[in-house]
Amino acid sequence: MTLTSGQALILIFVIALITLFTRALPFLLFPQGRETPAFVRYLGSVLPCAVMGMLIVYCLKGISVFAAPFGAPELISVAAVVFLHKWKHNTLLSIGGGTLLYMFFTQFIFV
Repeated sequence: MTLTSGQALILIFVIALITLFTRALPFLLFPQGRETPAFVRYLGSVLPCAVMGMLIVYCLKGISVFAAPFGAPELISVAAVVFLHKWKHNTLLSIGGGTLLYMFFTQFIFV
């Protein structure tokens, strides 16, 4: 699908408007000085863990434990992420380190 210049500009404008709206929506719904509802605070405390759990399941769903390399790169990388996070408590370090280790294994070791 090829867009004309006008269509591309309209598309970018609509995307910018929607992005601006989604960024402003929390400030419109919960203005400063007004208490945040309890269910929103609850979701803010439980959703990050739930999302991380879903991402882990999604990332590991395609592993074949009955064929080589038996999920070794994924399991070693997950262990590295857990170790790095327990050691340094730095999310970027643990995710980045696990990703680099996984890419190293899949590109050079378990080819």
